[in-house]
Amino acid sequence: MNSECTPRFLASDNTSGICPEAMEYLLEANQADDLAYGNDRWTARAADRFRDMFDFDCDVFFVFNGTAANSLALSAMGRSYHSVICHELAHIETDECGGPEFFSNGAKLLTSPGANGKLTPEGIEALVTKRSDIHYPKPKVISLTQATEVGTVYSREELLAIRAMADKYDLRLHMDGARFANACASLDATPAELTWQVGVDALCFSGTKNGLAFGEAILFFNRELAEDFSYRCKQAGQLASKMRFVSAPWLGLLESGAWLTNAQHANAMARYLSDGLQALPGVSLMFPTQANSVFVELPPRAIEALKARDWTFYTFIGAGGARFVCAWNTTVELLDQLLNDIQEVLE
Repeated sequence: MNSECTPRFLASDNTSGICPEAMEYLLEANQADDLAYGNDRWTARAADRFRDMFDFDCDVFFVFNGTAANSLALSAMGRSYHSVICHELAHIETDECGGPEFFSNGAKLLTSPGANGKLTPEGIEALVTKRSDIHYPKPKVISLTQATEVGTVYSREELLAIRAMADKYDLRLHMDGARFANACASLDATPAELTWQVGVDALCFSGTKNGLAFGEAILFFNRELAEDFSYRCKQAGQLASKMRFVSAPWLGLLESGAWLTNAQHANAMARYLSDGLQALPGVSLMFPTQANSVFVELPPRAIEALKARDWTFYTFIGAGGARFVCAWNTTVELLDQLLNDIQEVLE
């Protein structure tokens, strides 16, 4: 890395710091001692705030990271001989090191293709009906990523259509909400409208990508699935002794409304970048920009030149493609620098 340059991070919303609202509540929770293992007032207050926000008496659990959230939630939604249907680009398939299979004691992931990173009712049905013999892992759960791994979002109509297919085959519906806040902002929809009102049984809601240092919330709208879930969390090493430092920053997001304003800002920055890229000659987007991620086709020489200028971004989608992710603290000035550098390296 060029020591004269400052790394410029657009690889992920994981690279951003703690937003002020979360930090304020974290420091407040540090002013006095409290009970351990989630028996503190901060955790109870955060859980109640989620219930108010979703307008549903759901069961709420807090864990450290998204892999644990997804893996543990899915392990509660099926048995070891079941299978989980997901998109071929889903994070649980490509980036969780077999965690869902491990924590479910072997439940298999069945993957389906789909345009713009989205599962379709037809793709789901094809996997469910592919085989029905006892030698095939019985489909039991559908897992959706909202927003998707390629920065698109499922509309309410798409979610309802998938729920109808789930009902047809007695399947449960899990939502990986790593960027759920961005989906709500993109669709101008309430959390309830994108979850239990369209038949979602369990949601893994990320705080890390929304302005927290760490911490994910697992919400069970189908409360029967949450039976003994606290024991799963404990066994998996996800029960924080000082749980208030996980839950209090969540309150900073929820009580101030920052969960939504942070997502709205990140989405707006992604649209700004997307518009700027499309104005450059010879540049084309790989997917619609609907949340806070922008995917663009760039020649290998341009990618290497940008990295030499200390831009951080991922190219895991495929040869010639680059992903830039905006966060709660991304600035227009930073994106203007990127657009200028992309223009220069393409000349």
